[in-house]
Amino acid sequence: MDIQELTTFTDFFIICNGTSDRMLQALATGVREFIKSEYGYFLTIEGESRDGWMVADLEDIVIHFFSPEQRNYYKLEHLWAKGKVILNLQ
Repeated sequence: MDIQELTTFTDFFIICNGTSDRMLQALATGVREFIKSEYGYFLTIEGESRDGWMVADLEDIVIHFFSPEQRNYYKLEHLWAKGKVILNLQ
């Protein structure tokens, strides 16, 4: 989601969800490993998969990892509805 015209703290949100704690952890681990191998940057991910929301801050990009329940609760797509959805995969 492109939000660079709406805020100064980041340019993009990546919002994804996993249907279990293990899937959320696997998504976060995969992103961390990709960032390290491609960019040499150690990515810190805040939160715990068992809580249903984890977040990684890459400055220009913030990645949210949600359980379906937490994604529905926080509704970031609605909160940032003026942002432009670049890609939606299901």
